[in-house]
Amino acid sequence: MAKLTRETKDGIYSLMLTPYKEDLSIDYDTYEEYTEWQVSQGVEHLFAVCGSSEMRELSLEERLKLAELTVKHKGETTIVATANLEPSVEDNLEEIKKMEQTGVDGLVLTTKGLGDDDDKLVEYIRELAESTTLPVFLYEFPGFQPHRMSGKAYGELTKDGLIWGIKDTTCSIEKIKDKIANKNDSTIIQANMPYLFDSYVAGARGVMATPTSCGGAFFQRFHEAFLSGDMALAEQRYNEIILLDNAIDSGFCASAKELIRLQGIKNFNWITRGTHHLSPARLRSIKSFHDWCVANGLMK
Repeated sequence: MAKLTRETKDGIYSLMLTPYKEDLSIDYDTYEEYTEWQVSQGVEHLFAVCGSSEMRELSLEERLKLAELTVKHKGETTIVATANLEPSVEDNLEEIKKMEQTGVDGLVLTTKGLGDDDDKLVEYIRELAESTTLPVFLYEFPGFQPHRMSGKAYGELTKDGLIWGIKDTTCSIEKIKDKIANKNDSTIIQANMPYLFDSYVAGARGVMATPTSCGGAFFQRFHEAFLSGDMALAEQRYNEIILLDNAIDSGFCASAKELIRLQGIKNFNWITRGTHHLSPARLRSIKSFHDWCVANGLMK
């Protein structure tokens, strides 16, 4: 079994979607099939219980079960999962213990709306991170605002190796570079696609982004091309990612679910617990993109 180590923490962390039945209960059977499909994309890591999983729409019990099922089918990947969605610090500490018991390889902590207070944020994250022996990553989750962390605060948490990486959602190359300048031995993991190539040039070495939920292979090809030093091929792979990002941007995460269905997970409908709706025209557009990808060897 693969293990999450300092040497293997870079790379693609594919985000996990949550399939629902018509009554909005979770379709766990389809989730298991989807997890195996995600593993087949060749990525190193999976991010269960994330924003794309609609994690704020899930109960703690549902989040734990999804994490357990991801671990069950993880193959040679490693699994991380968010572990601080409950309201209080005391609740978060208990949540961390329960998430550890699912067998995940690492934990993800959101910045929990403390992005405008470096001292409080560092104190909060440090207390939670020191309560576990698992690797810990941070997530500037927009669901808890203000969510963006300063490079200074990030540096405080990485200087002693406590934090292994961060899912940066600043969507600003200047702020991305600020994190990189303070990363120490951690990994800056990108969520913003327009600046993906630029962030890699600047020193980022990972991805946690919405299009990985339905196209992890696109990102694995980019990551490998970049590390090989073939910048022309890496830029081509980056351009393919931009097309994928644009194809699913409207109506995400319903649009990504439809693209998963087209790639062979037939029971994966585009129902969400939010307000997403895909019109006949939008469905036709997604199918056209899928057909183009198949014709060009980018998808099956």
